[in-house]
Amino acid sequence: MIISEFTAAIEEAATVVDKTWPLYGFVTANPLSGYEHLPFGQAVREAKINLGASALPSAAMFRQAFMVGEIDHETLTEKLRESGRYQQPDYYLEEMEVTKCAAHTNETHELDRIISKWLSAYMDEGMAEWEMPGRAAGFFTSWRRLAVHDRELRYFSIHSMPHTAVETIRLMLKGRSKEEQTAIFKYHLSALPGWTGYIKYRMSECLPWQQQYPITLEDYLAVRLWFAGQINRGIQTNETIVEEENANSKLELIWLRAWESTWQKKLAGRLQENLKSLKSAPKQRKSTLAQMVFCIDTRSELIRRHIEAKGHYETFGYAGFFGIATDYCDPVSGLIRKSCPPILDSAYTITESALTEKAAALAQYQQRKKYQGFINFLNQRLKNMLPSAFGYVEGTGLFYGFSLLRRTFFPAVGKLGKDNTADKHEDSCVPQLKENQRIAGRDGINLKEKAAIVKSAFDLLGWKEFAPLVIFAGHAGQSANNPFKSSLDCGACAASPGRHNARMLAEMANQAELRALLKSDYAICIPAGTFFLGAEHNTATDELAIFDAGAPASHLSIIRQVKLYLADVQRSAVSERLGSLNGPDIALKKAVNWAETRPEWGLAGNAGFIIAPRALTRNIDLESRCFLHSYDWETDDKGLFLEMIMQGPMVVAQWINNHYYFSTVDNERFGGGSKITHNVTGNFGVVQGNGGDLKAGLPLQSVNSSDNAIYHHPLRLSVLIHAPAARIEEILLRNNHVKKLVDNEWIYLMVMDPLSGNQISLYHHNCD
Repeated sequence: MIISEFTAAIEEAATVVDKTWPLYGFVTANPLSGYEHLPFGQAVREAKINLGASALPSAAMFRQAFMVGEIDHETLTEKLRESGRYQQPDYYLEEMEVTKCAAHTNETHELDRIISKWLSAYMDEGMAEWEMPGRAAGFFTSWRRLAVHDRELRYFSIHSMPHTAVETIRLMLKGRSKEEQTAIFKYHLSALPGWTGYIKYRMSECLPWQQQYPITLEDYLAVRLWFAGQINRGIQTNETIVEEENANSKLELIWLRAWESTWQKKLAGRLQENLKSLKSAPKQRKSTLAQMVFCIDTRSELIRRHIEAKGHYETFGYAGFFGIATDYCDPVSGLIRKSCPPILDSAYTITESALTEKAAALAQYQQRKKYQGFINFLNQRLKNMLPSAFGYVEGTGLFYGFSLLRRTFFPAVGKLGKDNTADKHEDSCVPQLKENQRIAGRDGINLKEKAAIVKSAFDLLGWKEFAPLVIFAGHAGQSANNPFKSSLDCGACAASPGRHNARMLAEMANQAELRALLKSDYAICIPAGTFFLGAEHNTATDELAIFDAGAPASHLSIIRQVKLYLADVQRSAVSERLGSLNGPDIALKKAVNWAETRPEWGLAGNAGFIIAPRALTRNIDLESRCFLHSYDWETDDKGLFLEMIMQGPMVVAQWINNHYYFSTVDNERFGGGSKITHNVTGNFGVVQGNGGDLKAGLPLQSVNSSDNAIYHHPLRLSVLIHAPAARIEEILLRNNHVKKLVDNEWIYLMVMDPLSGNQISLYHHNCD
């Protein structure tokens, strides 16, 4: 990166927008991450000024929640009176509806339209049939060379522009102070936050597309400021945006806190009641046939409850990347994708090698996938190329007509086993963990390093005993014709399926040398009769596929028994989720239907994160609204394991929670808009209609049950930790970023202290 006189000001200004993640790795993240150093109330007011966004729920959302009892009348009245408001709730609902500012008129629409057109052409990642020439020179240089040929820009005096981005910015900001420059940059970066967020993503990730066709925020600002000067839209600042009345935002915050407080009280009450039941229930020792470790994802809660409902099974919750900071190399394409949280650097790469007796099967799989890829590529080329497009339509019209009818009215026909775990390569491969080639100075991965990964997993889970069969279950979504498919995969794996990490952890835990090292160095004794397997939970159909190709003969009987049981679990779980005895068939049809806008609800509804032993939540229907991370404070003398959970999974859960929150309260600005009018651009994003800003958030259909009724409840994350309060306070003091998230009310912290009778208290910090 070249440093210029404007670099520092641009970096400061860029905090007003977050990264925009591509469709193929749609990571849910807090769109206001640059504001997390501020109290939440102040942050949303700043977002209104900078982004023209409504970052608090609307009166209609509050009314919907109030009418169904999600906002307790007594709790709300108490909070209103604390602020000196003594009218009935309906009075304040009407006040919010009346005083809500009208939508901000976009005064730079024409400027945005022109810039978006050029950004989509330059940043294309292989979708365009005719790519923009000269892109290797960089955005500013290539645009300057080509813009003179754009008839729409014939009056813009492009020939008189300086030859570099820095010189252009210097000319346009001549006579401006440093403070004014930063304010101007903020204004123009926040005008198209989706596009500028994707430029931030490309710059930070340094992917092949960025290396080959570089673009920087400096390039973007140079072009935009030149246009702004030419069309007299001026070198404006955010001060020109109308601010929302401060009193109104304070009233909305009161209602939001009452809504969140109602949720917290209900959750605390249910946990306390369950704790009493556990204490009064007679102790029964059951032999455990299998233990299953699921991702902490809220969608795992339902299937875990059904697995535990009968039979000798235990379940645990662990971040879905299973503690392996890795990338994954696809055995067919050779493409490498991140498979761990974005906040971690990938130290490893998981590759695949054929089992000796299955080499032919893997070769057939690779050949089949490559052939299918070629056919798809050929079809796309024939449809898009000018010479063949009309003949292709004429020649295939009848076939595609029948195909369209089948896909519309009989979507599941011929689809079983096509786009799910049944058509994977895992039965013929074994995963291998290698050092990441991008990290210099590494000589390979030794046994101690692998043992540390396995030990860390056992430590964080508080594992004491092992069943004959232990299953690590990653998860992935399944849907058709869905640009946002990756948003349904594992967030802990950077929007990739979690099965690769699950299989890798199982493979390492089965190694005799590694087990011997765990026993000698860490006193962790894995019984000889315990075998580990990887699996994948399909969150759309609740199918659990077990990858057991390498299982020994001694465990085949147990595996068959577990598979039969899991088939029953799938039927009961998905039937409850969809409210129908025919749940499995409905779920499959939704997953493979090309016209289905809601193949599943993803993590919609998420509101809580519970860090505790499974006993605390077992038998409670948490309505798939809580992340569940297993943790036993008694096996964590120094609090180091809890600190790791709070530093990693808890922060990632906050990202997810905030993304759903902001996509709900202002879907136009923070979300993805309606799927119905989406158009994919550049293979990496979507725009609404035929242009405009790149959409950075979740589609309307992922958070709303209809255009006007919300499905996701926009509540900030409430974290409940079962551990001594003093231990948690020490962790906060050591981790300033986590402490700020709690102090500034981006996260609510609830502590169930086992040393104080398991009473639940809410962490308080004055941050208004």
